[in-house]
Amino acid sequence: MPPTALIVIDMLNTYEHEDAEALVPSVREALPGIRQLLEHARASASPVVYVNDNFGEWRSHHGEILDAALAGRHRSLVEPVAPDKNSLFVVKARHSIFFETPLAYLLGQLEAERLVLCGQVTEQCVLYSALDAHIRHFDVVVPEDAVAHIDADLAGAALQMMSRNMSADVCTVEDVEFDG
Repeated sequence: MPPTALIVIDMLNTYEHEDAEALVPSVREALPGIRQLLEHARASASPVVYVNDNFGEWRSHHGEILDAALAGRHRSLVEPVAPDKNSLFVVKARHSIFFETPLAYLLGQLEAERLVLCGQVTEQCVLYSALDAHIRHFDVVVPEDAVAHIDADLAGAALQMMSRNMSADVCTVEDVEFDG
């Protein structure tokens, strides 16, 4: 199995945006799967990389983003999936985890060839990140029970597009293996 990295997308969230109320129930459903992926990746010593929006706060760093998310209305959605001391962190400003970030360079340094994407939002950031990973020749895995959505229909279509158009392995958390 190629070297694998777990990518946690936008889970450090204050939920102070217009789609928050539609998103929160799906995040609650995805949380156990994300926690399980984190446990398995960490147990196998696979890299865990958090890629998170900076919410337009250009002075922020990962500690401030985490602190703001933990101080938000939905601390219970952040705390269980907070980074540990070994987690890596990349700040993004747009939908894709790759757009104008150092992620591709970091993954090259880690010699990662396979990316397991989890987090939010399936029909936005996860979809665009899967496409950008695919065009960079990464193998992409998206456990459908570890991604959250705003619109269930669009999320279903996005998962289908990832599978069909990007050769992503859309599976369940139970099907994901890390190389260790």
